[in-house]
Amino acid sequence: MKRDLILLREMINAAEQAQSLVEGRTASEVDGDRLRRDALMWNFTVLGEAATLVSDATKVRFPTIPWRNPARLRNRVVHGYWSVDVSVLHTTASEQLGEFVRQLRDAAAVLEVEDEQPPVSGSEASGTDE
Repeated sequence: MKRDLILLREMINAAEQAQSLVEGRTASEVDGDRLRRDALMWNFTVLGEAATLVSDATKVRFPTIPWRNPARLRNRVVHGYWSVDVSVLHTTASEQLGEFVRQLRDAAAVLEVEDEQPPVSGSEASGTDE
């Protein structure tokens, strides 16, 4: 689970960075600023790649998180970057990532608590005294 926790944190960071890149700017302004546009595409790439690497066990535990959406968007950015509609990225960052980040934070909080728990020894796990 530690790996998944690292991946969730990376996803949160990438999503928040994407949000900050579009904050207070129109899609046209983002599209016209090559550095900002490229940074936005990069953060969506990181977000999607990390989403594909999260274990199936974690995905099953948190079924309300739309795990496939970032991966699909990542594939579009990576394989069709010359024709990516920046307005789609802008809308996603400004209108959809807020809820997504909230869901990721909730999942990360659960994994953090579990990560802090000491491992159960053999006798404690079996309920016997040795």
